[in-house]
Amino acid sequence: MGQSDITIIGGGVVGLSVALGLLRAGQVVTVLDGADGDFRASQGNFGLVWLQGKGAGFAPYARWTAQAVAAWPEFAATLRQVSGLDVALSQPGGYEFFTDAAELADFAAGLERQQANLGYKAHEILTGDDLRRDISGIGQGVVGASFCPRDGHVNPLRLLRALRIAVVTMGGRIVADASVTKIAAASGGGFDLTLQNGTKRGAGKLVLCAGLGAAPLATDLGFTAQIRPQRGELLITEKLADRLPFLSSTIRQVDEGGVQIGGTHADAGLNDAETLGMMTGLARHAVTVFPALAGVRVVRSWGALRVMSADGYPVYARSALHPDACLVTCHSGVTLAPLHASDLTDWIVNRTSAPEKGAFDDTRFALSTAA
Repeated sequence: MGQSDITIIGGGVVGLSVALGLLRAGQVVTVLDGADGDFRASQGNFGLVWLQGKGAGFAPYARWTAQAVAAWPEFAATLRQVSGLDVALSQPGGYEFFTDAAELADFAAGLERQQANLGYKAHEILTGDDLRRDISGIGQGVVGASFCPRDGHVNPLRLLRALRIAVVTMGGRIVADASVTKIAAASGGGFDLTLQNGTKRGAGKLVLCAGLGAAPLATDLGFTAQIRPQRGELLITEKLADRLPFLSSTIRQVDEGGVQIGGTHADAGLNDAETLGMMTGLARHAVTVFPALAGVRVVRSWGALRVMSADGYPVYARSALHPDACLVTCHSGVTLAPLHASDLTDWIVNRTSAPEKGAFDDTRFALSTAA
């Protein structure tokens, strides 16, 4: 694979994972990171490595996620070797708890569709009595749960730091406070980039991984992708000496001892402020699932914006107008990081052996709009 000058716009988990894969393949990589005040999903996410329910309505995403979850142990070991940091990967299996029987039935039906897409069963359904028999302390309000033995989590901030260290260690360059406001094709090939501070810089090949910041830049490159924010809110408790006896998509104990409680979804534009109503609902849910949490102190809370495409699935697209420009965006940047740092590399540099990514192209949005 010949070397080329590749500029990645976006220094979050997605951009840095892509950068690491390209560097390991021998490419010359520069990462343009935005401002500290940007909306950064990488600094506010839940840290899940999660297969359960993913791709129930889209088989390529189900299989892509399953491949990523399986690749995480090796990826975590590589990050530790290169960066010296342990990202605290743990994959004990994860639960989705339900307090409403109809919601559990709907989710179970989705898991059946995911199973058909995967070609194997990756879950089991448990009744409330099953849970209370197997896990001490589960509340009486829990009517049941689903369980996937492949699910897990990491320390997301340590992951972000490990990726930054690994990229620099591998010879990549990260430019801080370099928000790109305009992209134009250069007359002699490549691209001319205009930064927010007014400076200009050139780029050979481009990979747009700027999360919510990618939306205004995508049109400069001819992409169709519709990227929108979705707010999630979190509660963080004091550190506990005792370990929670479970991991769920809404309640998890981080490696440092605190319990993280989340799982909200709201279309609130670019407003990432937490709200009292959601905070109350999160606390009520946590105590219903595990009543022992009632006496635990909450020490902080925050809201963060997910990066969502129009259908919720990843976008891997090459510009029809500018073949040296790619768009990579998703809301599962932590889960998919191992594949963004490996399998996606061949596709970005356009090798003939690259895995097919047509199902994830942004032309699917143009077709759906036309229909």
